[in-house]
Amino acid sequence: MLRNLFALLAGGIFGAGLLVSGMTDTTKVQGWLDVFGAWDPTLAFVLSGAIMPMAIAWRVAARRKTSLLGTAMPGKPDPRLGANLVTGSVLFGMGWGLAGLCPGPAMASLTFGGWGGALFLIAMAAGMLAAPPIRARITQFEAA
Repeated sequence: MLRNLFALLAGGIFGAGLLVSGMTDTTKVQGWLDVFGAWDPTLAFVLSGAIMPMAIAWRVAARRKTSLLGTAMPGKPDPRLGANLVTGSVLFGMGWGLAGLCPGPAMASLTFGGWGGALFLIAMAAGMLAAPPIRARITQFEAA
């Protein structure tokens, strides 16, 4: 129960931050990505405003064995760049640049984004469902 309450609180704060920062405005996001055109540098403040508290949180979390709710802290991720990470990053970046949305802002914009936002979420969900069987097939093909 307490975990769900914290999840709701964190999600609400995250969504409010997306709205206040302009991350749900596709033209603002695309303006940030258009470095050779009409570049809009204002999202740099959003980026730095997110990185600074997370850097502190990571340092605090590194010293802990359990979370405040008593669950085990996750292990450190593999620092090596693999094909899955690079491919996923490229696909994420392409989708972000084309649509001007990534998963968090897309969900936050569901209430006001119209059919475009809903279509993006449907396509994203379809991609998430299709990815594991496609990855399994690729792994099977590589092993043969």
